[in-house]
Amino acid sequence: MTSPLAQLAANGVSIWLDDLSRSRIVSGGLKDLISSRSVSGVTTNPTIFAGALAKGEGYAEQVAELAAAGASATEAIFEITTRDVADACDIFAGVYAESNGFDGRVSIEVEPGLANDTAGTVKQAKELFAKVNRENVMIKIPATKPGLAAITEVIALGISVNVTLIFSLARYREVIEAYISGIEQAKANGHDISKIHSVASFFVSRVDTEIDARLVAVATEEAIALKSRAAIANARLAYQVYEQDFNNERWAALAAAGANKQRPLMASTGVKDPNLSDTLYVTELVAPELVNTMPEKTMEAVFDHGVVPADSITGHYAQAQDVLNAVAAAGVSYDEATEKLETEGVDKFIVSWNELVETVATALEGAK
Repeated sequence: MTSPLAQLAANGVSIWLDDLSRSRIVSGGLKDLISSRSVSGVTTNPTIFAGALAKGEGYAEQVAELAAAGASATEAIFEITTRDVADACDIFAGVYAESNGFDGRVSIEVEPGLANDTAGTVKQAKELFAKVNRENVMIKIPATKPGLAAITEVIALGISVNVTLIFSLARYREVIEAYISGIEQAKANGHDISKIHSVASFFVSRVDTEIDARLVAVATEEAIALKSRAAIANARLAYQVYEQDFNNERWAALAAAGANKQRPLMASTGVKDPNLSDTLYVTELVAPELVNTMPEKTMEAVFDHGVVPADSITGHYAQAQDVLNAVAAAGVSYDEATEKLETEGVDKFIVSWNELVETVATALEGAK
């Protein structure tokens, strides 16, 4: 019997685990997921590292070394997280080689406080890339306005980028433009553009959370009937944008020179509403060349009882647009909702970052 996760991978969706910890690495559990769960990559963020370090599993020895060396909390975070990411990159090196660089990727995020600082983002992206020192690392940069310029600049340096916190279709088009411009500059700079990869992380469940709250506030029968439909519609239309914006002469010239399309990645695919199917944001978003980064709970739900179609996106564009049109007709502003989500997304990561700093500072103090 082929598992639903294996079927998902066979249908063109790369399964990346949205979690990382040293205990996963040293126990062999992360490596086992490659064969047992068809996992082909890993994503991290400040919230994930804050959770891993708060549990303290496997970090005591390195924390003691850093404390003895007089490292600050920020310096310690840099050393701890880049070691985990480098080790995870080594675990996925075989997947990376077999997939010609499309998978086997491990993402590490620039400090969220730099989300509106282009120069600071570029500087830290270079530092993270140099420190991890693995070809299959991806540097995560948020899709804020200042982040767009940083994305172009970092791609132009030949560094692979995971663009995160994308909520709106308009911003997604800007992300693709930033990537293509970066590839053009990388080519002009003499980089081997066939080695540069990127994913664009389109957040899913948070869109339903925000728009559903607004629909409930409207409280009409029509509004309530639209609950839990906007996120999937939005994500499906994002895939349409992907198909459209990499289908032109400008991109064809770059592709002929070896460039890789920036793949769409479905993030935030854990279901927040207990009334919904726990596999909803996976099984309703299946199409070739897609990445879905899943929390372990979601991944296990799909493995256990997911029903995976061959393609649940490309035949649904008109229907998806109808949903977003109906949301607007009900009096809910898509633009206001997605702008709020971007701001909140950055703010939430800053809160997690501060928690991470506090956890590490306490651990360093305790190790002295």
